[in-house]
Amino acid sequence: MTLLDLLNGAEILAHHGNPQVTGVEYDSRRVKPGDVFVAMRGESSDGNQFVEQAIASGAVAVITDSESTPTQVAWARVAHGRRALATVSANFYDHPAEKLAVTGITGTNGKSTTAFVLESILQAAGRKSALLGTIEYHVAGKVLPAPHTTPEALELQRLFRQTLEAGGTEAVMEVSSHALAQQRTFGIPFDVAVFTNLTRDHLDYHGTMDEYFAAKRILFSDCDARGPRVSVLNVDDEYGLQLKKICKSGASEVITYGISTADFHASRLEVTPRGNCFQLITPDDMIPLSSPLIGRVNVYNILAASAAAYARGCPAEAIANGIARLERVPGRFERVDCGQPFTVVVDYAHTDDALRNLTSLAREFVKQDGGRVITMFGCGGDRDRSKRPLMGEAAGRGSDFVVLTSDNPRSEDPLAIINDAAVGLQRSGAKYAIEPDRRVAIRIAITKARPRDIVLLAGKGHERVQVVGSANLPFDDRQVATEVLRDLGYDCDGVEKGA
Repeated sequence: MTLLDLLNGAEILAHHGNPQVTGVEYDSRRVKPGDVFVAMRGESSDGNQFVEQAIASGAVAVITDSESTPTQVAWARVAHGRRALATVSANFYDHPAEKLAVTGITGTNGKSTTAFVLESILQAAGRKSALLGTIEYHVAGKVLPAPHTTPEALELQRLFRQTLEAGGTEAVMEVSSHALAQQRTFGIPFDVAVFTNLTRDHLDYHGTMDEYFAAKRILFSDCDARGPRVSVLNVDDEYGLQLKKICKSGASEVITYGISTADFHASRLEVTPRGNCFQLITPDDMIPLSSPLIGRVNVYNILAASAAAYARGCPAEAIANGIARLERVPGRFERVDCGQPFTVVVDYAHTDDALRNLTSLAREFVKQDGGRVITMFGCGGDRDRSKRPLMGEAAGRGSDFVVLTSDNPRSEDPLAIINDAAVGLQRSGAKYAIEPDRRVAIRIAITKARPRDIVLLAGKGHERVQVVGSANLPFDDRQVATEVLRDLGYDCDGVEKGA
């Protein structure tokens, strides 16, 4: 493949030379002889600073979004570095996304669970699919770690190619607002696009809710000139209603979902500590559903996945079977059970809205037995400071006792982060303790529990590291909770065998 073959469809402003290329890289540390190096401006660094390093490693050509071009090798100057990377990546891997039915799921909360439910339905329908998201990637029968919710364009196209080569026909992916704003998904022809909800998050990056919503909207209009074939929208959410108006004016077919009134909605809903049961009302059927996933928030996730599966032509039986089969989603209301007389749950809730949903679900879980809700949480560093007091207030209002701790402090002082959250916690009037050491905080929360209580370890969910400064330190809430319970004398061997 030549450089110009690779650039077919890209916005080229100027170029020089047309050598054969054997690979594509945007990280100069990974460049091999024969590669083309895509040098692009990023959020925190500029790849154009590493052109010389890439050439020294054997790059035969450079694609750049800078005015400055190299003299030693062939080059092409492009209007937009990330769009060029997306186009080049698709060309290099022979456009695998066009040979798959790709479903993209976006929104603040619920993306991961919706993706897992949809994958389970597709499997029940006999489809071979990939899953790409926050928790992990499922590709070609392998479970891979997920460094990003939505991979960079080069990795994304590589994973699509691997899916195709393994006989896959579908891909289910979470699409983050960062990925949309950075155009990692540029040019992907989404067959189905799903919108879950929009609540305050990532304003450190987007600035305002309007800009955050504008990024989410890209999935429904700008990722490909055609837009998605079907848009699946939560019309119980105000932003979902706005999207409905936008999508109705385009070429996309719109399928709505909501708890009580929409194309897909629930009838005879029973939300119990053992799971959810309801009649799924669709445009064509009434499908009895039973799911081990508990809580009203998971009713929304099941409705979204069911509507997306319907759009992909899955029959009613597959929808029911796929939902019934999925017992858990890692780090999403995941129980740590060592036979203790109270419940310990690990959950990814890391926004004020997610904490409200989580504590509300926990309250429903314990109210019949008179148990208490004990919540441990922290806020991430180098992120939107304004949501920290909101998270503190949400945790306090939904809990009987709160342990405020550190999450991923990154470059910030953990105590400064805690102080921001404590303002809202004090406003709630809840009883609380402050412990910056997350491991100790987990111990405090668990030892505070009495029979029939529920302990919520919120914020990190499936994550297995804690980001402190520039270091990723091994840390898993589930593992730490298990260690604490064992120290308290409970039998955790069964938990470890089933993990």
